[in-house]
Amino acid sequence: PQACQQEPPRASRLLVTAEAPQLPCLIELDRNPLCAWAVEVPAGAAAEPVQELRVSLAGTTDLEDIAELSVLASTSQEPWSHGAPNAAFGEALPFGEPQEPAEELVYRGDHRLAPGVTRFWLTARLRPGADLNHRIAAHPRSLRIAGADPLPLDRTFEPRRIGRALRNAGDDGSAAYRIPGLATTNAGTLIAVYDIRHAGWGDLPGDIDVGMSRSIDGGQTWEPMATILDMGADPGAHMDGVGDPAVLVDRSNGRIWVVSTWSHGNRAWRGSGPGLSPEETGQLVMVYSDDDGQTWSAPRNLTAAVKNPAWCYLLQGPGRGITMADGTLVFAAQYQDAERMPHATLLVSRDHGDTWTVPNGPRPNTTEAQVVEIDGALMLNMRDNRGGSRAVFTSPDLGKTWSEHPSSRSALVEPVCMASLLRVERRDRPPLLLFSNPAVPAAPRRHITLKASVDLGASWPAPWHILLDEGQSAGYSCLTVIDENTAGVLFEGSRSHLTFLRVPLPADWR
Repeated sequence: PQACQQEPPRASRLLVTAEAPQLPCLIELDRNPLCAWAVEVPAGAAAEPVQELRVSLAGTTDLEDIAELSVLASTSQEPWSHGAPNAAFGEALPFGEPQEPAEELVYRGDHRLAPGVTRFWLTARLRPGADLNHRIAAHPRSLRIAGADPLPLDRTFEPRRIGRALRNAGDDGSAAYRIPGLATTNAGTLIAVYDIRHAGWGDLPGDIDVGMSRSIDGGQTWEPMATILDMGADPGAHMDGVGDPAVLVDRSNGRIWVVSTWSHGNRAWRGSGPGLSPEETGQLVMVYSDDDGQTWSAPRNLTAAVKNPAWCYLLQGPGRGITMADGTLVFAAQYQDAERMPHATLLVSRDHGDTWTVPNGPRPNTTEAQVVEIDGALMLNMRDNRGGSRAVFTSPDLGKTWSEHPSSRSALVEPVCMASLLRVERRDRPPLLLFSNPAVPAAPRRHITLKASVDLGASWPAPWHILLDEGQSAGYSCLTVIDENTAGVLFEGSRSHLTFLRVPLPADWR
């Protein structure tokens, strides 16, 4: 007779894994995903309900940073991405009751599984005063199906960084925020600048102004937003939008400069043309502050003084500029030549901003760039429309002549996007170069990553890569020095329009 085979427990038919996407935990958001129990039910199979989940918070710096933890069941792969973050789990079902933080937590419920993958997300709401130097850790330990023993999950994940959602949809009535710039003043104040995109995500031309936020405590808290550039709102001129800002601190006198592009009508990337007037071409405009960012000057128009009339467009980086060792001020810039071919270049002042010049760029079909000083020369790190990786050139004479750097088009992958480059001076050690961008070779933009070089950009060793946000996003970023051991980064993240993080620099980066 045929042998009888005992039917395996239903739990054994399931594939259960632990996941923990590398995403920052943002103080302003109600739901920050920490980790997930992912349960896959094969097509045609049945499964008893999930009744218990266990999780460890071992490795969390301070449990008091957490106000509340909840578990939500979702069939979406990334319910935390691509949308309004606080509503991202809107269709997910709660599992068990929200709990106050403890090192070990148990959630009990009764969630019947459907064919496919269901993820049970542990999410956190942080306290308003959570410390940006701290981390939140979470590790799924087990999952129990009705009628079966708990299934162990022995996984340990890197803790999540605590950050701030500096700007998000709906803040101060604006639909969107984009294009971060970030700098540290001589007094140690952080100045963040960005586009206030009142009507939506679209670039210029449109209803866009330049916003500014200040922090006097290293980014832990931020003052209310101020609008520092508003060129009007004429409906007949496409709302006179101004945007794509870059910020620079003159180290010799403390003056803070912000440069942006004004589109009077359709005078942006596609509509700007040859000439100098606002009716013909995009306008390069600047404001400055002499009181550490508390008040700002009226706009000054540089276009007639610096633009080649044959060029179709001239605009800034965006991002941040630098003060060289000899006091020269330098922004990255870009222009479209008479044939509309783009070139990354420089915007240079040798008299503390009284006058500015723009040299020719080193490589065609490059756009948004960032600049640092290296041994008296300038390194221009450029977005390259050929895709795949960044273009890097150096100039010993403020852009009169250029040489391609050995790392160009090989060392730094990019999906064609803006990036940030920063020099960090360190006592008793060589200077450090930091770089941030979406570290993938092609769209979609994702994996915002910080990289470090101790050989002036010749190499960027993989062990010195820090993943900040693996989700999909618009991907722009800007770095600043908070102190010798800490960088600040403002970036377009998967969880907020503009995310701010403090990043300690490891001591073994030598």
